[in-house]
Amino acid sequence: MGNYAGKNVVITGGTSGFGFATARLLADGGARVLVTGRDPDRLGAARERLGGNVLAVRSDAASSADIDALAARVKAEFGTVDALFVNAGVTHNLPFEQMTAGVYEELFAVNAKGPYFTVQRLAPMLTEGSGVVFTTSVANVKGLPMSSAYAASKAALRSMTRSLAHELLDRKVRVNAVSPGPIDTGILRRSMPADAAERLETEFVARNPMGRMGDPVEVARAVLFLAFDATYTTGAELTVDGGASQL
Repeated sequence: MGNYAGKNVVITGGTSGFGFATARLLADGGARVLVTGRDPDRLGAARERLGGNVLAVRSDAASSADIDALAARVKAEFGTVDALFVNAGVTHNLPFEQMTAGVYEELFAVNAKGPYFTVQRLAPMLTEGSGVVFTTSVANVKGLPMSSAYAASKAALRSMTRSLAHELLDRKVRVNAVSPGPIDTGILRRSMPADAAERLETEFVARNPMGRMGDPVEVARAVLFLAFDATYTTGAELTVDGGASQL
């Protein structure tokens, strides 16, 4: 467990999955953490599980007003930020022929527009040497069926990682991305019938070079490496997928 005492960290989309696992490691290591989410019940549950050093703030990554309010809250609570994990995102899997304008716009509003303006609004608070980490996806390089719009939104975020890394060089702020593959966050079982989720998980395991699904904490450790320890790395994307996109 790392020592993050005295560090201020903001995590968007921190009530479950990678965001929650990262928040837990940070809180256990002594950091002050602010997590966001859209669902008040899940925010409350996350806050209770994470303990007293964590703030849980309702914020919609697709809302400009919410992003502005989040920046004001972070300024009031922390003043400065040592790491920013821009993790909030949505997934919709639809065939190309069935994609609608509404779903497409939501994917890009949450997965690309929201992260861009979150970094813009919080950048003035980032300390020298701090790290920004985006959550992309192996879908942005795999050409997976049913994922064309989702993958495109994550590819936009990968490009943004490079561009903002260059933009923030003069502030001595690093910008990188973590790219998860098949991770057992429970989202499949929450979003589809149990038998369908089980079949899909079995397929993921069968195709994966390491023969298993990943654990959210494995992504969290990669996030913390990029945020704090990778002091000579910026503009990079670290893949955490059991080798699925590499082998």
